[in-house]
Amino acid sequence: MVKDNRPGAAGRDRALDFEDIKRRLDMLDQRLDSIDSVVTAVVERVMNQPISLIITCPNCRKNIEVSIIGKGKPTL
Repeated sequence: MVKDNRPGAAGRDRALDFEDIKRRLDMLDQRLDSIDSVVTAVVERVMNQPISLIITCPNCRKNIEVSIIGKGKPTL
């Protein structure tokens, strides 16, 4: 098998790797923005009224209920 020993081959691979890393970082940034939006919405809701989360344990299959009560300042 013949290896690609041309001088520009390594540069193209690095450029592709750079583009892949850039694309993945953009995807991560979008996901973090989505998580931030969800967390902000939950916090705003908690500050206005109680919230209850029911989570099922993946190991024992029991339901775990988490209740959060916040005290927000009244707004005008």
